[in-house]
Amino acid sequence: MEPATTAIRRRGLISRLALLPFLAGATADARADEPKKPLKIMFKSAWGSDDPTKAAFPFLHGNALAEAGHTVQIFLLGEGVSLMRSSVARAVVPVGWPPLADALQKAVANRIQIYACGACSRARGIADADLTQWGAKFGNPSIFVSLVEWADRIITE
Repeated sequence: MEPATTAIRRRGLISRLALLPFLAGATADARADEPKKPLKIMFKSAWGSDDPTKAAFPFLHGNALAEAGHTVQIFLLGEGVSLMRSSVARAVVPVGWPPLADALQKAVANRIQIYACGACSRARGIADADLTQWGAKFGNPSIFVSLVEWADRIITE
């Protein structure tokens, strides 16, 4: 092959490669217009009142996802179950956010099902009355497994 022909082919290849980022952007834009599939999302958290911001994330993010059309369920364990007490929920104020009680009320309005580990709750004196105000239920290992199997995405915060 002659050097001039090789140079012309090389330039043609380079000019086509230069278009790739634009083509990729066009493909991404086309996908952005496609309807998004609602997801089933499970949050698992053991953060309690010792770190108010981390404790609030499952509820704050869960509310945002529910409002975007996704189905959300939350499984609390360890110190996280203490958040079910209304006195704790009012006292937990994440940095830059309203009290956790506000996010919990919003979670109830968004129909987010909350489970509190039964063994963890018994060890911390969490009673049925603490859960019912938020529409929450006691959880157990079988419920945890069923949530894992149900979920499209599992987020641990």
